[in-house]
Amino acid sequence: MTAAVSRREHDLLGDRDVPVDAYWGVHTLRATENFPITGTRISAYPHLIDALAAVKEAAALANEELGLLEPRKAAAIVEACREIREGKLHDQFVVDVIQGGAGTSTNMNANEVIANRALELLGHEKGQYSFLHPNEDVNLGQSTNDVYPTAVKIATVFAVRGLLKAMAVLQDAFARKAVEFRDVLKMGRTQLQDAVPMTLGQEFSAYAVMMGEDRSRLDEAVELIHEINLGATAIGTGLNAPAGYAESARRHLAEITGLPLVTAANLVEATQDCGAFVQMSGVLKRIAVKLSKSCNDLRLLSSGPRAGLAEINLPPVQAGSSIMPGKVNPVIPEVVNQVAFEVIGNDVTITMAAEAGQLQLNAFEPIILHSLSESITHLSAACHTLAERCVAGITANTEALRRTVENSIGLVTALNPHIGYTAATDIAREALATGRGVAELVLEKGLLPAERLADLLRPEVLAGSGTARAV
Repeated sequence: MTAAVSRREHDLLGDRDVPVDAYWGVHTLRATENFPITGTRISAYPHLIDALAAVKEAAALANEELGLLEPRKAAAIVEACREIREGKLHDQFVVDVIQGGAGTSTNMNANEVIANRALELLGHEKGQYSFLHPNEDVNLGQSTNDVYPTAVKIATVFAVRGLLKAMAVLQDAFARKAVEFRDVLKMGRTQLQDAVPMTLGQEFSAYAVMMGEDRSRLDEAVELIHEINLGATAIGTGLNAPAGYAESARRHLAEITGLPLVTAANLVEATQDCGAFVQMSGVLKRIAVKLSKSCNDLRLLSSGPRAGLAEINLPPVQAGSSIMPGKVNPVIPEVVNQVAFEVIGNDVTITMAAEAGQLQLNAFEPIILHSLSESITHLSAACHTLAERCVAGITANTEALRRTVENSIGLVTALNPHIGYTAATDIAREALATGRGVAELVLEKGLLPAERLADLLRPEVLAGSGTARAV
């Protein structure tokens, strides 16, 4: 006798055959057929799968607590959810991350996987829904419209934790270079023109500070993500969720996730409003913009090696050209730049998706999830890559930097308070015309004694980290 290769399941549209070993069911099957969009399954986002399982576990515990779900069924659902949160069955979450229906396909995929695993735990075959049903039991007291946003928020919180750690790694890498280069004198520039002297350490310290500021902004933005609408059901009125369900489910979900979750004060508002996601995306864009700016600087400062600034050396990580022997490119900053461009584009997508919501529900949260997840995941990888494959190995061309300071017209700015603006202007003009050094001309014209000039040109004075000694 040949073993069955499929089982028959029924839904609103009729009967379909589902692979007998699949934990997902007919609703998931139709979704895989309807949304062949990205080729990226929701299983690519493990934080989301874990969050969906946590929501379903909390719901089962709340329903049991309120006397709505038999203890045996609740126990089986809870056990199935815990297995998923331990990493099992993630391959059964097969619907495309971008989908119509406001996330219904994702919710149904979760309901079916959990129900079929729970059926096995109860000693039944997959698909025997008369014993435990995906909708009537696993989805009891719920709607996609409160399950999906809640799961997306929990997934986002945990993903952001990873990004915060990655940003800290990069911040520390910049800070270590700031210490290493604290005595390396160089010229600062404004509008790509010589400005005034500074240290390379100060330059790298600025990158570290920028990263620290953005970590603080990200911490603030993630606080808004802890407000959930679980218990709102379809539009926020709580239809089909009994009294006490929202608070019970929130309490259990907070215990499961370890997060200080709060139920929104107005569930109708919370079910349609994507403002917290817009805020989060805006902060991710801020991080991307500033990170890209820092990478632009690294590429410019390392340009050369003979015909560019060549102030710093990025670690060579691969050959740079198939035609130019010996060429090495700044590929790590370049890839981080590209991640930044993606994040900025994702912010536009999230903005449009949030704006396009109509009346009591935003149907476009799947693209918000996808865009947020890509931004957070790719920024995390970019921070680690930049820190470990680039910043950690940067070296300085110290002597070349000092010669640049000594030969720069910008050096006259440091002498301006001591020789006067008119004399400083004349020195700058002559130095530029003749190619001679500022210090050389100041001494020649007797504008300052040699000892005083040497004191004013000390690195700690030029870079603003010290003061000149009194004459």
